[in-house]
Amino acid sequence: MSNALSPAVAHETRWPARLREFVNHAGEARPHITLATDEPGIRGLFRYRPETAQPLVHLSEVLLCGDSTLSRGEREVIAAYVSSLNRCRFCFHTHAAFAAVRVPEGMELIDQIRADLDTAPISAKLKALLAIAGAVQRSGQEVTGDHVNAARAAGATDLEIHDTVLIAAAFCMYNRYVDGLATLACDDPAHYAERAQLSGYVKVWEDELDEAC
Repeated sequence: MSNALSPAVAHETRWPARLREFVNHAGEARPHITLATDEPGIRGLFRYRPETAQPLVHLSEVLLCGDSTLSRGEREVIAAYVSSLNRCRFCFHTHAAFAAVRVPEGMELIDQIRADLDTAPISAKLKALLAIAGAVQRSGQEVTGDHVNAARAAGATDLEIHDTVLIAAAFCMYNRYVDGLATLACDDPAHYAERAQLSGYVKVWEDELDEAC
């Protein structure tokens, strides 16, 4: 009998301790560099380097909020799923909250997907796209023709497959940006709930930047 943990259980054993106070992935109360504000996660990094923030925000806007045959909720699910696999607390909680207010089943569905994708009550198409996203999280070379064929058989278009790969790749970058500089986050869902109602990323960022100037 194998002693190997199931993927879901193994993932949970690697997830940092659930904390309501703002700390980084190592449990420390300070990021690696001195930021301009005490805003958590990528928000503090955006404020620190607005020149790089602008294209990153625009990329998120196009991928998650732009015109697409995938719903906003489905795209936020992909972002949250990849962030969970990368154990990025800030990005996971942020995009899980954004997804939860845009899918009928709310956070319960996000938790079910995160616990066991194979049995999660979602469409075959979204399940196939999340399998692609999970492969991208491991390595772009992990995406096989079988992944793509399964997504097509479930009704995914080439554009939806393209955008899934790009969302997954982009969130691997965002996750590593956030955790590579040890930014702070908490695990309290209430902290993320209010911002989850926002309709887009660019206007919110530009409004916040104007207020800070």
